[in-house]
Amino acid sequence: MISIPEGTSGVPSVAGPAPTAVYVHFPFCTHRCHYCDFSVARSAEPPVAEWLDCVSAELDWWFDTAGWASPVRLDTLFVGGGTPSLLGPEGMRELGRRLRGRLTLDERIEWTAEANPISFSEDLGSAWREAGVNRLSLGVQSLDDGVLRWLGRLHDADAAARAVEAARAAGFASVNLDLMFGLPAGVRRDLAAELGRVTDLGVEHVSAYGLTIEARTPLAQWVELGRVKPASGAAYAAEYREVAGRLAGDGYEHYEVSSFARPGHQCRHNWYYWNRAPYLGLGPSAHGFLPPNRIWNVFRWVAYRDVVRAGAGPVEGSERLGAREVELERLWLGLRTDRGLPATDPAWGDRAKMAGWLQAGWLRREDDRVVASVEGWLRMDAMVSELWNGEASD
Repeated sequence: MISIPEGTSGVPSVAGPAPTAVYVHFPFCTHRCHYCDFSVARSAEPPVAEWLDCVSAELDWWFDTAGWASPVRLDTLFVGGGTPSLLGPEGMRELGRRLRGRLTLDERIEWTAEANPISFSEDLGSAWREAGVNRLSLGVQSLDDGVLRWLGRLHDADAAARAVEAARAAGFASVNLDLMFGLPAGVRRDLAAELGRVTDLGVEHVSAYGLTIEARTPLAQWVELGRVKPASGAAYAAEYREVAGRLAGDGYEHYEVSSFARPGHQCRHNWYYWNRAPYLGLGPSAHGFLPPNRIWNVFRWVAYRDVVRAGAGPVEGSERLGAREVELERLWLGLRTDRGLPATDPAWGDRAKMAGWLQAGWLRREDDRVVASVEGWLRMDAMVSELWNGEASD
């Protein structure tokens, strides 16, 4: 039982065993993209040793506070950022060594690490493979040089392709590529050509994300000033349909609203999120789920470092989910994957909504389950809202 004094971190008591999935946030980047609202600290030479000390101290704090017994065998580990490739070979090896003080990282684990093409190489990949990393996620975003310049990325399309080649040479058999769509109207791109190049690269997984205008980013300021016009809803939907159709036609399983995988290469770690399974977040801004509480850490690196050094827990806040919040998450997370919801789920009520959405092509039946189609995923928020609240969707 976790029992943290009121006012120390604001975290209520949390009961349960140690999670078998862990996310670790490395917050450092050499450059901050204008659309990014993640916890990022700009640094050409990141303080890797300091960060490792803090993550180790946080992990110890969780085990000591919760009374978890060591070691806990992990099923998945995800190192995200930021730019984890700035850890270098020794940083990732040392992270594994530090985590192994509390956690078992054996050959069965899915260990994902994110990398930027500009700071990834075959030598780095080989060192990571030796450390235990077996899944690589490359923050490519686009394979068009003009688009990459607009996004403010430091690599070009050829560098992205070389990073995939380096990953193969280093022995990675599971590579994810991030791809962005729904860019502003003034950004010219040949999305069909980019999707063709994605297929030619032969990556096992693609994460396709629509650009979101986040508050407090330079991009949001440009939109407010009228310098940038966001993509229209129609353009956004058209690009999503194009991405989904092309990747599905090339043999990728569209198993989650933004995720496409070759058979056998779905991301195990993300299924913890979608299944509402417990997971622990380490590092600045990292989020965790220790049912029934969603918990998040101090956002900024310096503030996180200082509070951990002081021996206090790094948790900034939490939300205890009630019955209605749990139901909302169950519906929303269920419909966002290809597992969908049971056809007999009580949320369907008299099934009139389900029948109408099936007829409209927003849902499809798969045996005893109901799964969202591409058209349904475009309308998912409205559908879930209607199921949850009984409110009419537009």
